Amino acid sequence: MPTSSNPNPDALEIQRDDCPICGGLGVVRYEVPIDDPRFGKLFKCPGDHPALEDERQERFRKISNLQAYEDKTFANFETERPGLSIAENRSLLLAYDVARRFASNPDGWLLLEGTYGCGKSHLAAAVGNARLDAGDSVLFVTAPDLLDHLRSTYSASSEIDYGEMFTRIRNAPFLIIDDLGAESPSEWAQEKLFQLLNHRYSHRLPTIITTNVDLDRLDGRVRSRLLDEAIIHRAKIMAPDYRTVTQSEQQQFSSLVLYHDMHFENFDTQTNTVNGERDNLDKALRAAWDYAIKPQGWLIILGEYGTGKTHLAASIAHYRQQHGEDVLFLTTPDLLDYLRKTFNPDATVTLARRLQQLRNTHLLILDDLDTDNASSWAKEKLFQILEHRYAAAKPTVITTAKSIEDTNPRIRTRLLDKQRCSIFALTVPDYATRMNRR
Repeated sequence: MPTSSNPNPDALEIQRDDCPICGGLGVVRYEVPIDDPRFGKLFKCPGDHPALEDERQERFRKISNLQAYEDKTFANFETERPGLSIAENRSLLLAYDVARRFASNPDGWLLLEGTYGCGKSHLAAAVGNARLDAGDSVLFVTAPDLLDHLRSTYSASSEIDYGEMFTRIRNAPFLIIDDLGAESPSEWAQEKLFQLLNHRYSHRLPTIITTNVDLDRLDGRVRSRLLDEAIIHRAKIMAPDYRTVTQSEQQQFSSLVLYHDMHFENFDTQTNTVNGERDNLDKALRAAWDYAIKPQGWLIILGEYGTGKTHLAASIAHYRQQHGEDVLFLTTPDLLDYLRKTFNPDATVTLARRLQQLRNTHLLILDDLDTDNASSWAKEKLFQILEHRYAAAKPTVITTAKSIEDTNPRIRTRLLDKQRCSIFALTVPDYATRMNRR
């Protein structure tokens, strides 16, 4: 039989007796077996009257929590922003396309990932507004607010009990949870979110989730569902916060622009090479190229200064960036300087934010690894970054003029893990020496 429910906990006072079938919502959901093609979907109420449509749309907007986002549409979402890299702008366009398709056919879930202010909430709201226009009942709520709504039911003054509140939220015909991961990490919060999301996952109820945290930091049970490609439409926005930067934060932070002329095509393996040097350079080029095509685990490139380590690392970075991935390219001294600058009173980025970038960027290239003159604090931060990437198996390239045996002991144990790290040593003289040969 047809059923309907009001998903918004703040709209309980709205009268729902103007239609005996749907209560005025205009849509119904049928109680059918899970293998029925109508399962989990909304249908226009058979008792609906066209004259009620405008009034219903206005009601939906009021109870959806989308009034503050009514100006967020696909039409005014910028898919190309000045100052951003090709990869960053491409990620905006891809996310736009995924969200647009989901709005047209909201089957399964939509997961939008990216940093603060990159456009996730705009796209989520655009989908919500599009579904409102299509006659759906939509609930938009941030993860912290959702949990606050549930906690409020424990108050003696609450007009609704917990069970009813939780049921209405988890059964919302179309639910948008913004900023998942920003909520309190208490056991109670994690359990409630899992129960809610697991219900919607099991019943394949249309759901949008936005998050700015690495999925590895979420409850493992929630993470496993968000990685289910059979139900999840996933898009990651690599663009920075449009509200606080005019130039790509990634470009400002990364040193890759300084090596714009270093590519695989102009890596010289021929000139003035003798006694096996050409073979060593050819093998180094092949190792770097293979890694660029399929960056898995870590690649460690050893060699004296000027032998081509940085050129190969920059070539990998350019290749992956051209294929739409976010890449950070930094020397160890620059990385540590950027971390120290976060303590400046005028700093616009916190230390936590910088560490999050370094830990979670898809590909980190750390040029000239050397901790001999670093402070204890600097060594600890560097180890924390690398340890996170090691544990999470995130693609990482490291170049160093030091031997593995002379590397910091804690880092050395990671570099020697042959299951995670590949090591290639450049044994040729520096480029300047080769060019001066007669």
